Amino acid sequence: MNKKWLLPIFASFMLFTTTPIDNAEAATASDLSATATKYLGTPYVYGGTTTSGFDCSGYTSKVFADLGIKLNRSSGSQYQQGTAVAKSDLQVGDLLFFNTSGSGISHVGIYIGNNKMIHSQTGKGVSYSNVNDPYYWGPRYIGAKRVATLDSEQQAQVEKVAEVKDSAIDFSVYASRAEVAVQIAKALNLDTSNKETGFVDIKPTYEHAGAIAAVAKLGIFEGDSNGKFNPASPMTRAQIAKVLVIAFNIENQGESIIFTDVPENHWATEYISILATNGITSGNDDGSFGYNEMLKVKQLETFIERIQK
Repeated sequence: MNKKWLLPIFASFMLFTTTPIDNAEAATASDLSATATKYLGTPYVYGGTTTSGFDCSGYTSKVFADLGIKLNRSSGSQYQQGTAVAKSDLQVGDLLFFNTSGSGISHVGIYIGNNKMIHSQTGKGVSYSNVNDPYYWGPRYIGAKRVATLDSEQQAQVEKVAEVKDSAIDFSVYASRAEVAVQIAKALNLDTSNKETGFVDIKPTYEHAGAIAAVAKLGIFEGDSNGKFNPASPMTRAQIAKVLVIAFNIENQGESIIFTDVPENHWATEYISILATNGITSGNDDGSFGYNEMLKVKQLETFIERIQK
């Protein structure tokens, strides 16, 4: 069943009526995170609304437009949209508002979980920041608005896979989420010295905490709805397709390649096609990809080797 965007429109205290938000097909929290992170590094440009450069609200408008939802142009007018959300109840995709000028709302970002936001900021462009940063963002925080309810279909799939009993899985054959984090951190030569992951089930003493913290910081991995990383859970081939495309910033290299078993409207179809157009995967002999199959360690190693060639 397709869920629709939640579209509450509120009048401001000045009796200003906001522009209605367009209806869009259901999207997931992971879809939003992937869309937001693909613009990482885009420079800050005052008044910018394109990939040549964004200001803060130009960036948020672009991310949501990519997902089929229209936001007002300025941070102040975006604050007039959606439903107010308490800071303790933030969800991925919520808009966060700040007073950086001393005269009201002047900045907006997108919450992506684990007390982090992604936004276009002066001097850094599209980048991450800690929402609770005590030196800058924390004291300037004004509030949050939820302009869309994200579909939980993909999250349900993640949690379903996580329910598989660890004892039934041979992790010398199949890749766990922790193993994937380690391999990607190694391939990207990430700094793994920080052991604070932000996930409730990963203690700093856990042997792979540094790798998990490093990939989570870059938005490559997300936790479940309970704030858990589930390090011993397996991954599907569909899930690794998305993780690899985001981690290595892989772009499509030609006409889309469709596998016989991957539904055209599946959330991972584009990611799988990107791997295929780059020669990272060729699928199975029967024309299928096996998108719901558990990822094997050897498959993970092969994918990364091909990416690094």
